[in-house]
Amino acid sequence: MHAVRVKTRLAALLSCACLLVTACGSAKAGTAVPNGEDAAAYVSAKFAKTLKSLSDQFGGIEDRKSVLDTFARFDDKKINSTVTAVQLGRPPARLAKNHSNRDSNEYLDTYHPANSPVEYMLLGPVYASLAPTHWVSMPYTAGDLSECFWAGAQEVCKMLGAVSDSIDQGRAAKSANSKADGSLELIADVTLGAFIDNRVVVFPNSILSQITAEMKAQALRTRIELDPKGRLTEIEMTGTISGGGHEVEIKEHYRLDGTASQNDLPKVPDPADVTVLPDSAAVSDFYARMGEIQNR
Repeated sequence: MHAVRVKTRLAALLSCACLLVTACGSAKAGTAVPNGEDAAAYVSAKFAKTLKSLSDQFGGIEDRKSVLDTFARFDDKKINSTVTAVQLGRPPARLAKNHSNRDSNEYLDTYHPANSPVEYMLLGPVYASLAPTHWVSMPYTAGDLSECFWAGAQEVCKMLGAVSDSIDQGRAAKSANSKADGSLELIADVTLGAFIDNRVVVFPNSILSQITAEMKAQALRTRIELDPKGRLTEIEMTGTISGGGHEVEIKEHYRLDGTASQNDLPKVPDPADVTVLPDSAAVSDFYARMGEIQNR
């Protein structure tokens, strides 16, 4: 149910983005749409109206390259990683490279060649104990799922879900500004609670138990960039929130990164360098052992 909910919200928000661009097409470039104190009410009303009426379909068939930087800190505990992703072709081939910015040996690259019955994962040295080869393969089971299930798009769906929740909770979208090239910048407040509930970053229970209701009610500044055709090109959430003797710092930044090409994709791994995980039991065991490494 959660996955369907995220997909529905993403479709609504992207459609809403197109609606905003259409409504603002005649505005003077570089100015708020509309100007002054009416901006927040205008933008919030557009979100509220659109979220009630639009389709829950979102098809992931567009070629793209993207970068997602994640920095999250609770007191002195930190997450700092970058996901670079490529989606190319119809049906798409997909590559997502998840690398830690704190330890160059900690990375996991996931690759699904177009139409392949399996997907591959390249294990960084931190995860070398999981298999005797550099790569593992596992059955590909996401063929009928939306783009929101892909590692290169999950966090975007979650971020837009957090925006949707905050609008539903009465937090105002603060401004919409057109630019000289016809693109649009939307600024909104997103509560820390909505950020956590949508699992944009997954905090362990030991941290969640220390984040107070007052902290969850505070807001992260969220900036959404749309190109002249209404396509989402960038979304960023930032803020530092204090309470109960603790501090949470968030810097989450997704952006498109040029044009995808075949050169961005790896070759299919040599079978001699691939450990096959043949079924769901083997895959579950693999991820359980991975979790033990990540929780050390």
